Amino acid sequence: MGLAVLLLGLALAGWFWWRPSWVALRRARIRRRPFPAAWRKILREQVPAVARLPANLQLKLKGDVQVFLAEKPFIGCAGLEVTDTMRLVVAAQACLLQLGRRNHLFPDLTQVLLYPGAFIVQRTEAAGLGLQRDVQRVLSGESWSQGQVILSWDDVLAGAARPADGHNVVVHEFAHQLDQEKGVANGAPPLPLRTGRAGRVRWAQVLGEAFTRLRQQIDRGEDHLLDAYGATDPAEFFAVACEVFFEQPEALAQAEPALFEQLCLCHRVNPLSWR
Repeated sequence: MGLAVLLLGLALAGWFWWRPSWVALRRARIRRRPFPAAWRKILREQVPAVARLPANLQLKLKGDVQVFLAEKPFIGCAGLEVTDTMRLVVAAQACLLQLGRRNHLFPDLTQVLLYPGAFIVQRTEAAGLGLQRDVQRVLSGESWSQGQVILSWDDVLAGAARPADGHNVVVHEFAHQLDQEKGVANGAPPLPLRTGRAGRVRWAQVLGEAFTRLRQQIDRGEDHLLDAYGATDPAEFFAVACEVFFEQPEALAQAEPALFEQLCLCHRVNPLSWR
């Protein structure tokens, strides 16, 4: 019995040691496959943000897209039949968040659910005095910490077609996935290890101050670059800031330079260098 337990332990240890290497090798093989010409045409016509990337990042994104589509299942909801075009348009926008990361690709994501348009969700919310109430919300996207991202195809397509308006539901929800890698989304996604404790403290300070400024601008009726939805809580602020970071980097760098710098650190890229 003791020998059997020992052998089982060694086998499990070997599996956990070998699995990351096996995944990296499998992904490398997928990335070496030729990117289909039909996919290039779809990206050119429906995801113009890809053409704005430097050549090396376009190559990185296409490799990530191939891996994403090989690993992440898509499920159609409310009668929607998911096509290769739908999968590709979602994957290309999601992988913008992975341009500066190596072999990462949303490790906790288990499936992407697509609705034809905005969908209704039921929520139970506190109503004060210990009471609760059931509410309905109409959403264009949602990210769950259990590993699901839910998207409205109409909104996915609209976000892809307007790559400089600062609004992108795919970037928003997959920013939540990054934030949820350590548990509940709270606006503090995993940062590069080199940042250390001081870097995490700086992140919290900068994003906290920018979050407060947005709320104050809204209260005073002033113009604000970031969408008002970002004032809901720190998690939504991070997701909204990511949308603007990738779509309006010049405006964000001018309005919130410290925030822009922290997002460059988080995503390991600087969109200003793409222009």
